[in-house]
Amino acid sequence: MDYKKLAVEISNWIKKQVEDANAKGVVFGLSGGVDSAVVAVLCKEAFPQEHLALVLPCFSEKRDLKDAELLIKKFSLSAKIINLEKVFLSFCEILGVDRQEKDISVVNIKPRLRMVTLYHFANKLNYLVVGTGNKSELTMGYFTKYGDGGVDILPLGDLTKSEVYKLAAKLNIPERIIKKTPSAGLWKGQTDEGEMGIEYSLLDKIILEMEKRGKVTGVDKSAVEKVLERKRLSLHKLKPPAVFQLGLKNEEV
Repeated sequence: MDYKKLAVEISNWIKKQVEDANAKGVVFGLSGGVDSAVVAVLCKEAFPQEHLALVLPCFSEKRDLKDAELLIKKFSLSAKIINLEKVFLSFCEILGVDRQEKDISVVNIKPRLRMVTLYHFANKLNYLVVGTGNKSELTMGYFTKYGDGGVDILPLGDLTKSEVYKLAAKLNIPERIIKKTPSAGLWKGQTDEGEMGIEYSLLDKIILEMEKRGKVTGVDKSAVEKVLERKRLSLHKLKPPAVFQLGLKNEEV
């Protein structure tokens, strides 16, 4: 694949999506990870002026903030840093939960607060919210519904994580960002692969072979079954809300 050509195609696609929506530009979250870094550069290419990167720390790793700042400086991004820790603590107190709990219902508050913040600026500026999810994460349902999954467009949604890495290299993303261990930053020491229970390299092989051949060879059967099951269980996260329809057998809808 020609990744330089792909970068141009995706940037043009972003621009068209914004124009079709009668919007003026794009806003996106910048976490310090490789996916958001790639999205940032593509958005800057599509909208050199009308873009906004939001760095939204919420008890995040200090390195992530430094990497986000590195990217902002290197690519001259229009950006704001908004600390969400106080609102997160207040919300946890209102709900009567411990902010350090690793329960998914608690940790998912963070990406949902970020979604609210992104849409505040999107509404204010008439921008579209650009998501950073890739095909590997979407397949596994590894995103928060109405959190980091609450976006207008997904320019990396048809690229596996492995392909995102290759695109990142062509876009001259800093090597320290490309090489860092992928993490959603849900809690200290949390990693994407640990949370999903599978390495990206294996996951991407399964995804691509299933698409091309409808089957996977040379891979532990249990790994394939895990991916297929996660995909099945998370399909609802990729669909709009189900709507009861008058006059239809709704159990079949």
